[in-house]
Parts: sequence; C-alpha cells; structure tokens
Amino acid sequence: MFRKAISLAIVCMFVFTTIVSAQVSPETTLIDKISTVEKTLYGNDQTGSLLERISKLENDLYGTATGGAIVTRVDSLYSGMLDSSANTPSILTKVNGIEWEINHEVTSLPVKIRVEKIEGLIEGISQTGCYNDRINKLAKLAFTSGTVVIADKIVAADTLIKINLTTAVNSKTARVGDVVTYQVADDVLVDGILVFAKGAEGVGKVTKVSQAQNFGRDAKLEIDFTSIKAVDGSSVATLLGDKAKKETKSMVTAAGASVAGLAILGPVGIVGGIFVKGQDVKLDEGVQIYIQTQLETIVHGIQAQAS
Repeated sequence: MFRKAISLAIVCMFVFTTIVSAQVSPETTLIDKISTVEKTLYGNDQTGSLLERISKLENDLYGTATGGAIVTRVDSLYSGMLDSSANTPSILTKVNGIEWEINHEVTSLPVKIRVEKIEGLIEGISQTGCYNDRINKLAKLAFTSGTVVIADKIVAADTLIKINLTTAVNSKTARVGDVVTYQVADDVLVDGILVFAKGAEGVGKVTKVSQAQNFGRDAKLEIDFTSIKAVDGSSVATLLGDKAKKETKSMVTAAGASVAGLAILGPVGIVGGIFVKGQDVKLDEGVQIYIQTQLETIVHGIQAQAS
C-alpha cells in the first residue's frame, strides 16, 4: 500500500510538473528582441553579426555605440523603442503621438519612414542625425509642451472600438487560419487621454468557414478579432462580443444600410460569428464594425492637446 502511495505521488508530481512546464512561455531571445527593434525602425531584419546589428541600431537611434555587455545593450534598445513608463514615452509612443497630432491618424509604417514623412511635411525635407534627436525636435514643433505627454489609463473590459476591415473576406474563398487585418476607425479616448488612435492596426484570423448550401443553408464565417495596437504600441486583446455586435447593428440600422449587405452578425452569445442566410458571406475592405476589449488593461495614453 505504501509503495502504491509513493508511486501515485510520483506520477502526480510528474503530471503537475508537465502541466506547469507547458504553461511557462520561453523568454524572448536576444535575436527576437533585436529583430523586433529593427523591424520597428527599418521595416525588416538587418544583416551582419549580432554585435554589428546592435552597434548600427545604437548609432542610428542615439548617435553613438555604447559598448558593454550585449544583454544590457539589447535590453536598452528594446525598452527604449517599445517600453513606456509612467513619465517616459518610448520612441514608438512618441512617433505615434507626433504623427497623430499632425494628421489625427497613425500608420503602421516603420519609424524611419514615418519620421522622414513628418519632417518633409513640416520642414520640407528629411533631416539628418540620430532618430531620437530628430523625434524630440519634431515633438517640440508639434506640442505646445514641447514633448509628448503620457499618462497611465485603465481601459475597461468591453471598451468598444470601431474598426475598418483592411482585408476583404469571402466565405467562398476563405480558409481557416487566413489572416484578417483591420484598423481603428475612430480615436478612443479615456478622460481626454488617447488610448487607441485612428489608423492603428489590428490582426485576427479566420477560425471557421461554411459555404452557403442549397435549400437555404446559411453561409457561416467566424473571425477571431484577436488584438489591436494601443497608442503606446502594446497589443490589446479584443473580440467580437455581444456588446460589439449590438453596437454594430445599431450603427448599420441608423445609417439606413441593408443589414444583409454588410453581413448579419451572429446571435448574441456566439462570439465572432457572422452569418448571411442562403448566400456567401462577403465582407469588403472598408466595412466597419465594432469590436471590444477582452480584459481591463493599462495603456500609456497620450494627452490630447486642446484645439
């Protein structure tokens, strides 16, 4: 009996350890971090040794290579590009704030191209120097405070976000796993703080497709509206839930549009479903619907200037 108990305990410990291990995500590698910074700045991965790539990023962003431990340098580049704190916006957040202040819309272009475009718009020509200095100069020109002011804001669960589809989807040709892209259609502010900017990109995927059949069998298309980018560059989990469906139906009805023409959202309680009776589901690029945030989250929002 005692041996059986010991054996059972060992098995339980093994199973528990296996479950816990499966839930632990691996740390982001140095290569992953460098790749993320390069894609954010240039739009693609650069070539060369790890040390060469680090030095290039440091020179382009800050004007000088720092030296020191590679891990420390990579972490500094990564946090400087992407991680905002309560009082210090990241480079990406600053560029989002400047671009939004100039155009009241953001893009998903690489930081390098966005900075050059804004410089051309304001000063007539792209400037030289490290990007951090150029971005800070643009902030002084764009904001009366001379800088991008951020504030932590709690974005409640089920906060509505109106989006435009940027990928056309048709149940006739769609396949499970197809990527679906979309953009924020209208700014979302919380107490005067911008948390989701018009033009910010979101990514989802097709999770289920059923083509229309004879005898009035419905076409069915299910899309997981997975996430959307907040103004600080973070990815916020989203979904097409009951609140979003109701708001979309109200918007379509108020506009006097044909509900069937834009697709009938599935019944309340069925997340993500889009149905059209007896015909193929066709969602054209530019179709507007609402999605909602999944959970309460904190966003380093941008203080909007008074008009």
